[in-house]
Amino acid sequence: MSKRRFPCLLACALLGASAALWAQPQTFGSAAHLHWDADRYGNHRYLVQVTKPADAVHVVIPWRRRDLHPEQVAVIVTGPDGKVVANVLRGAIDQASGELVFEARQVGVYAVYYQPYLSNGRSNYPTVNYATPKDTADAGWASKTGHDAAHWRKLPATPVLRYEGVSDFDAYTAMERVATPTEVQQLLAAHPAQVLWLFPETRAYPVRMFDQLPQRWAQRGPGGELADQALRGEYLSFQIGLWAPSAALDHVQVAFADLHGPDGAILPASALTSFNQGGVDFTGQPFSTRVDVAKGRVQPLWMGLDIPADAKPGEYRGAVTISADGVSAQTVPLVITVGEGNAVAHGDDDPSKLTRLRWLNSTLAQDNTLVKPFTAVTVHGAQLGILGREVQLANSGLPAQIESRFDERMTGFAKQPRALLAAPMQLLVQDANGTHALHATSLPNVQVDGPAKVHWQVAGDAGPLQGEVTASLEADGTLSYTIALKATQAVTLKDIRLEMPLRGDTAQYELGLGRTGDHAPADFNWKWNVENNQDGAWIGAVNAGLEFHLRDENYLRPLNTNFYHQQPLRMPTSWDNAGQGGITFKRDGVRYLVNAFSGPRTMAAGQVLRYDVVMRITPFKTIKPAEHFAERYFHKYDDLDTIKADGANVVNIHHATPINPWINYPFLEADAMRAYIDAAHQRGMEVKIYDTIRELSDRAPELPMLESLGHEIISGGKGGGFSWLQEHLDGDYIAAWHVPENRDAAVIDSGQSRWNNYYIEGLDWLARNVGIDGLYLDDVAYDRTTMKRVRKVLQAHRPHPLIDLHSASQFDARDGYINSALLYMELFPYIDRLWFGEEFDYEKTSPSYWLTEMSGIPYGLMGEMLQNDGNPWRGMLFGMTSRLGWSKGSDPRPLWQLWDSFGIEQADMIGWWVHDAPVKTGREDVLATSYVRHGQTLIALASWAPQSTTVKLQIDWKALGLKPGNATLKAPAVAGFQPAAEFKPGDAIPVEPGKGWLLILE
Repeated sequence: MSKRRFPCLLACALLGASAALWAQPQTFGSAAHLHWDADRYGNHRYLVQVTKPADAVHVVIPWRRRDLHPEQVAVIVTGPDGKVVANVLRGAIDQASGELVFEARQVGVYAVYYQPYLSNGRSNYPTVNYATPKDTADAGWASKTGHDAAHWRKLPATPVLRYEGVSDFDAYTAMERVATPTEVQQLLAAHPAQVLWLFPETRAYPVRMFDQLPQRWAQRGPGGELADQALRGEYLSFQIGLWAPSAALDHVQVAFADLHGPDGAILPASALTSFNQGGVDFTGQPFSTRVDVAKGRVQPLWMGLDIPADAKPGEYRGAVTISADGVSAQTVPLVITVGEGNAVAHGDDDPSKLTRLRWLNSTLAQDNTLVKPFTAVTVHGAQLGILGREVQLANSGLPAQIESRFDERMTGFAKQPRALLAAPMQLLVQDANGTHALHATSLPNVQVDGPAKVHWQVAGDAGPLQGEVTASLEADGTLSYTIALKATQAVTLKDIRLEMPLRGDTAQYELGLGRTGDHAPADFNWKWNVENNQDGAWIGAVNAGLEFHLRDENYLRPLNTNFYHQQPLRMPTSWDNAGQGGITFKRDGVRYLVNAFSGPRTMAAGQVLRYDVVMRITPFKTIKPAEHFAERYFHKYDDLDTIKADGANVVNIHHATPINPWINYPFLEADAMRAYIDAAHQRGMEVKIYDTIRELSDRAPELPMLESLGHEIISGGKGGGFSWLQEHLDGDYIAAWHVPENRDAAVIDSGQSRWNNYYIEGLDWLARNVGIDGLYLDDVAYDRTTMKRVRKVLQAHRPHPLIDLHSASQFDARDGYINSALLYMELFPYIDRLWFGEEFDYEKTSPSYWLTEMSGIPYGLMGEMLQNDGNPWRGMLFGMTSRLGWSKGSDPRPLWQLWDSFGIEQADMIGWWVHDAPVKTGREDVLATSYVRHGQTLIALASWAPQSTTVKLQIDWKALGLKPGNATLKAPAVAGFQPAAEFKPGDAIPVEPGKGWLLILE
């Protein structure tokens, strides 16, 4: 499956007057005539043999098509010379067969292409429409040939040779050849009392059609045993297809019995799993799913048997019982032959075996252990401590105070903490009698779940409402609150709101709620709107901030990156309150009051509303400039010696490359990937791969099984997209990224499903077996729970795991005007750098925007620039360059060379945002960041001034350890950045708009 092969040849039906004849499969070599232009002719054809030239020949193609309206799709006939035959007439066209008459002037093999399509070319989101029939026949020829079936039957009959797909992957499988209406009726007549129809199938024949019966089942009939073979220690996947032709089947249930083997050996029923009925979700919690089958639908029920490594070889017999409401249960015998040999890793090294389905229920790395660099949560009564931060709880369970000990440089910790709150947070209920704060009689009793998590519960009152608070704090700084408010009797309320009084000197910057990163507004009002992916904001300073999101029990992570409106934010019933809720900001003296309100409402007796809040305290960790400057990224698959010669030492491998060809399914070229990574390690280099969750390649062997789970994993949508998706999926999906070069197409998958469990196991497998050093994440769809697990499995197996995150700007109507930094902030504790990104504006945005939206520094990250290779002068204020290898114009090597000659890895980075920075300009539109070493300092200057200007540097000589009388200020020549120049420390330095300097003071 991992390489493009020659066209797949399937046995095909040759229809006579009353019977079907099946030819044997044939293998063809590399004969050129087997290849064709799929964009012109489509992916499927039948070959027919003409033995004598004729004005017209007659053929019936037994195509058994799964597309519902073949009569609306064109047919193209080509001759032995490859030229299109214009004189073609169409007869009866339906799913079972197609009748054609065509001119055959040459002896030889003719091809009948029967699903030609029209595509918009090399688009990564193609629109593929199937060509409609056109009359190309000459009128005289058509008149002479005739149009009636009786006349056509007198014409020379052309035998059908075989079916071919343009590749083995594109070819229709035996499970996609539909039963004819006659065959279906004969099947129903043979079993008139049957309601629950069961068709056992091994993993070799995955069900591909959910609204039509395959010919294979119609000919075989229902029932029979499921017989298969497996090795000891193998995980054996299989399926039982269920068909409901006459009535819907509700609440389908699966029950297993023990399998009995040789000499009394048993494979217990507990070793069997029914995947369609539920499992373990992405948070590690068990769940169940109700399976209902609509009338006329086919529902494959996928199952798995975990065979112990010490199982006694031999034949085991057991049974699977299937039942539904009001329907007699049926039993399918299981006959599993366990071989003498032992499977390696349950068989997981071969994805085609589908042994990896067991990964769907994995709980790997689902625990409360620590992730570097975080430290254990400390508990001293109601005082909680985490890395660089502390939280004091009030009686309500809400924060009474939050403090940060990160210093402004973001490389260490300050002696004195910085407070975020001007007063305790309060949840307030307002009625006719006044305003009531949620409170309890005593401080919360904090319980330790593990070194990385603690939790507490509070029961209290808020005027007429009873409140229950369940909350937790994790080592990364995440505060999660589930707040249930219950009315003991019918009540009319004026408001329920959360007040977060921040300190005004800490509330410097803000992003979110429809605002890009900038100085926090003095006065701001926001209302809920499903068109916008907005439910919270981040407010703070570089070294102390608070992110918050307002939710309820129905929260589901929206789709992102072009697909938000296909699964938008679910408005929280409590906070939104039918459009009456919102958020206000108000700067009031020393306070910056954030007020999340929900407005007036009535509550019935016993009614419960959930006012959930998720907060995150930033920064998450310190930045590490020395490591950042030492890791030089090459963002492209290329020759390793060439990459190393260019000065890079970390290689990001995209999908659509020889060693990682398929998007988000990096398992089909594992040997080639391993060889490349081994070679990189021998050169002292690291290799990271593109692998995430957002879309899934059609090359994943598990895809048919995932379809059987409804929309648990594959997001529902309008279908369409590349031809393979339209021809092999059932239509209820969202077409995603497509790579024309290797015909890789993908569908959107959910960011909160069991596929996350599979993903974690897959990363573990890659780290152990392939040696990947980390991940390149491209606009991911999963949340912090999965991101923690990602970090844990990589840390468990790799000495220096690296994860970087790229995002295109999400701040547009298509994506619901969400800031990329806010969208992904929950992941920031577990990644190493940012690459923001496509559609980010590096020229017309402010220093505040750069700081909060792109640099990552207020959150404990550093990054690089992407769009148009960024602005190198402004980038150096934040330690950012472009990446090598991504575009022809991107060449950070001259800057890297300056870094190395100066020794930037040994320097202290002191950004322009630090209040006592040793070098300043005295201006807000020309800024300076210092890289300080013993005896010399590299000064980065960059301008936002609209015109050319000059600046005089304000230098704290003592802080730099330099004497002004002996100091020189030189600009080394840097290709593409600056010419060589020399200034005196007191000179007025000219600065061009949008540019700057790198000056060495020594």
